[in-house]
Amino acid sequence: MRRIGGRGAVVAATLVLSLARAMPGHAGAQPAPAAANHAPAQSPAAAEQAPAAPPASAPPAGPVSHPPEAAKQAPAAPTASAPPAGTAAHAPEAAKQAAVAPPASAPSPIAKTPFAEVFAQLAARLEAVVVNISTTQAGTTAAKTADGKPANPGSQQLDELFRDFFGDRAGPGEQNGLAPPIASLGSGFIIDPSGLIVTNNHVVANAAEIAVTLADNTTYEAQVIGRDPVSDLALLKIDAKRPLPAAKWGDSGKARVGDWVLAIGNPFGLGGTVTSGIISATARDIHAGPYDDFLQTDASINRGNSGGPMFNLDGEVIGINTAIYSPSGGSIGIGFAIPSASARPIIDQLRTTGKVVRGWIGAHIQPVGDDLAEAVGLDKARGAMVATIDPGSPAASAKLQPGDVILSYDGHEIERSRQLPRLVAETPPETTVKLSVWHDGKAQEIDVKVGLLDPNRPAPPPPEPEKPKPPPTLDALGMRLARLSTELRKQFSLPETARGVVVTDVQANSAAAAKGLRAGDLVIAVGSGAVTTPEEVRQRAAAAKKTGRKELLVRVERDGITRFVALPAEPG
Repeated sequence: MRRIGGRGAVVAATLVLSLARAMPGHAGAQPAPAAANHAPAQSPAAAEQAPAAPPASAPPAGPVSHPPEAAKQAPAAPTASAPPAGTAAHAPEAAKQAAVAPPASAPSPIAKTPFAEVFAQLAARLEAVVVNISTTQAGTTAAKTADGKPANPGSQQLDELFRDFFGDRAGPGEQNGLAPPIASLGSGFIIDPSGLIVTNNHVVANAAEIAVTLADNTTYEAQVIGRDPVSDLALLKIDAKRPLPAAKWGDSGKARVGDWVLAIGNPFGLGGTVTSGIISATARDIHAGPYDDFLQTDASINRGNSGGPMFNLDGEVIGINTAIYSPSGGSIGIGFAIPSASARPIIDQLRTTGKVVRGWIGAHIQPVGDDLAEAVGLDKARGAMVATIDPGSPAASAKLQPGDVILSYDGHEIERSRQLPRLVAETPPETTVKLSVWHDGKAQEIDVKVGLLDPNRPAPPPPEPEKPKPPPTLDALGMRLARLSTELRKQFSLPETARGVVVTDVQANSAAAAKGLRAGDLVIAVGSGAVTTPEEVRQRAAAAKKTGRKELLVRVERDGITRFVALPAEPG
């Protein structure tokens, strides 16, 4: 079970996804005994007025959506011929107005069953399709320094922490320089009578041996048909020599927040553990990967539940339990499952080819918030804004541009930007799809031919940083002058206290060059007045020429030292 969260002082850190597998025999793996619920004694008067409880064989009336405890505690409704105790003195008027209820139609079979029995019936029917998975990873060479010491002398405590966290079982020592084998546990479920089993990739990744134990405690060696690290899914195969019971896929797209679910798995090595809860949220993005779309549940799932199924009340698999959020490593009622709508196409590909191919268009996107929607003229925040385009990609060929907003993809409206990567990934390569794009304040449609996503494709080089545009300049007194700016301060190492106009160049053979002026000097005054813009320098020179003055007094600063020079009062 991948875990999100920290341990100890790490609790306040940002969310961290980790693999979480169960270790059998761990001292902390025993479930705490449940506290008994003792009801307070009733007074005799209360006992006389309490309505009679229904016989054990008679289910309580009402809809089947009552929680189990409510179904157990619901009092039986009084019959029409026997008024409840303490209510014998009915008003005559009320008795006259009482209407006889029409006979109820025959209830459906599920309505005859108390809600508490629904889970028991489902568990009995479904536990045979759930399997326990144990893996062994071969030891690896332990890293050491040249003098034979551990490469990280402070890692022993961390190693113990992670061995406990991941549910790994290994001895503290090493033999012949090899780390001891690591054993871990997980869950899975059968999807075909021939022995095909779905689980999480992280349950079987890097495993040297994989054993699958069925509900009848028979154990088989399993082979990996295919794995997909991106979605964290894997498909296994066992040879059981007989048809096996298989689970049925359900439609996670129909799951609603509040729907009841069952989780069956192998937490802490306790195979066949059944827990129940509800769908707490849908379409959760937990930053586990580019295609996050998790179902969130409060059904208790722990280390070892990874790869196990989440069932709806029809007994269909609508999710694959994958991750938990926990500051301690145990369940706190926040678990995440890969929805069947996302998992099933991937499992079908693994079953057919042993690998997964995904579509690719080469457009990097970002969410569209209210501010961006307002800025581009959209009616509301929706779609996915194109941030960058990979050179030579299908998006580049289709003339998509940064700043475009993709509103729909192949007929699917894009309400949230993270919908788009999943839709593109599920599109077979070489398929041409139609995009609705918001461009320059209006919607337009373009066709894009989807390419093949290469997982080993190197990341595109970062765009070349834009070279700063040279500041506007003006020629005056034989010099090229510019306003002070942050870039010019950096270029000429000018202090923040510098004032005046920057000399960016000096004309060859000019009077300014003859007086030793150079780029980086500051013209801080012309005549008797300070100057801050090139335009002021030119105006002062023109004014001096009109008065017939041939030379103009210019005050110049270099390295904090000022001096005066006389320059011809001729603009140019």
